[in-house]
Amino acid sequence: MNWADYIILVIIGLSAVISVTRGFISEALSLFGWILAFWLAITFMDALAVHFAPWIFVPSVRLATAFIALLLVTLLLTALVNRLVGQLVTKTGLTGTDRVLGVVFGIVRGVVVVIICVLLAGLTPLPRDPWWQESLLISRHFQGLAMEIRALLPPELAIYLRY
Repeated sequence: MNWADYIILVIIGLSAVISVTRGFISEALSLFGWILAFWLAITFMDALAVHFAPWIFVPSVRLATAFIALLLVTLLLTALVNRLVGQLVTKTGLTGTDRVLGVVFGIVRGVVVVIICVLLAGLTPLPRDPWWQESLLISRHFQGLAMEIRALLPPELAIYLRY
């Protein structure tokens, strides 16, 4: 194992520790909140930007303001829901199960983060470096997963990922 393997283990480990402290339900609701926030912001920023026209004269700034406003309001509301559900989980006595499932969620999230990093590294010369090829985790596991994901991408994107 080399330094890259240790960094990968730290990423996965930190993700698992964060998830065990927050619990599965909190992590899942948080992920849902981020997905919902981006979807709502992308979907409705044009409609909201129109209402900012009297105060913001530059169209791109108007759109950015609408996007950020929708994103922040949605994240705030989902955080409130997350807190209420978290209190409910605590009162029902499901915290042990919630934390065990949180570890699993955290490990999966850490693996996904590493795969995304390996995919993005495929856009650079990094995969040709000796440390990359000597890494046990990258060469034996994560690069293979990244290549499987690359096969699912449109060919005009996949050609840029080189391993």
